[in-house]
Amino acid sequence: MRIITDVQNVDRESWNCLVKASQVATWFQTREAFDFFNSLQFVEAFVVAVVSDEDELKGVLVGYIQKDGGKIKQFLSRRAIVTGGPLLAGNITDDELRTLLFALKQHIGRKTIYIETRNLNDYSRWRDVFEECGYDYQPHLNFHLNTESLELAQSNIGKHRWKYIRLSLRDGAKLVEKPDIEQVKQFYSILAELYKTKVKKPLYPWPLFERLYGLENAKFFLVEYDGGIVGGSVCVCLEGKTLYEWMKCGNEHLYKNIRPSSVATWFGIKYAAENGFKRYDFMGAGKPGESYGVRDFKAEFGGVLVEHGRFVCVCNKLLYFVGSVGIRIIKKI
Repeated sequence: MRIITDVQNVDRESWNCLVKASQVATWFQTREAFDFFNSLQFVEAFVVAVVSDEDELKGVLVGYIQKDGGKIKQFLSRRAIVTGGPLLAGNITDDELRTLLFALKQHIGRKTIYIETRNLNDYSRWRDVFEECGYDYQPHLNFHLNTESLELAQSNIGKHRWKYIRLSLRDGAKLVEKPDIEQVKQFYSILAELYKTKVKKPLYPWPLFERLYGLENAKFFLVEYDGGIVGGSVCVCLEGKTLYEWMKCGNEHLYKNIRPSSVATWFGIKYAAENGFKRYDFMGAGKPGESYGVRDFKAEFGGVLVEHGRFVCVCNKLLYFVGSVGIRIIKKI
């Protein structure tokens, strides 16, 4: 078998075929996703692929190295993110997967403090192999909503949440069919304020959203009320399979009966159901056993709670410890 770390040497047709065939495929592991992340100056995109002795593409890892703040903070916050988890063939062997995982560490291990795969599908059949290679499993929850029909999707939404949606639409909240870049900027401002005051985690810089705006498989579901943007979501699409709700926000409780976050999610679900997507993926619901208001919110849309977890490989134990302590302190401030 052989390893490829130059995206130009990964056969595009084989890659597309693997995306269509794999049971753990996501948009984040497509060639389009790599090109998207590679176009951003504030992250370093990478790809690692494994090809069998029979010249069959068996696995692809697409991710990016992200840093935050000034030089010192960047040095202490370097992490490699593989959103969605690796793209794997159903018949990948344990040896091929081991080779892929070890090659990832060898390729980027010196550049980053840790590697994290944020799984959006079930990797339990390969968990032993991941752990053998130094990738520890960490529980993490998510919601998957069946969108094979609009009636089914709507019927799953809780009465309490549907009441908010219905009242918001009745009183004037509406979808912006074709948002312009200025409206996307308004959405970004609301999202940035949310991350600063409540989430307390770094938000992607504006250029990521500007690039998403021109991406074929990205959709902005912006909510307009009283002449301005009051919230919305941005989703990415894996055609025929899944719509991913990547980021969402809303100016909640500023207007009577208007719940922009609820409406934005409903617009995304409706789009998924009407355009051939089988699933709406909420992309995370926190850690089991920990109170998490966002999980409570997402639960009211009636999706199935799943635990596909994350695999974390620590490349620098000392800096990982320092960073973990720093994050806990920041969250308490």
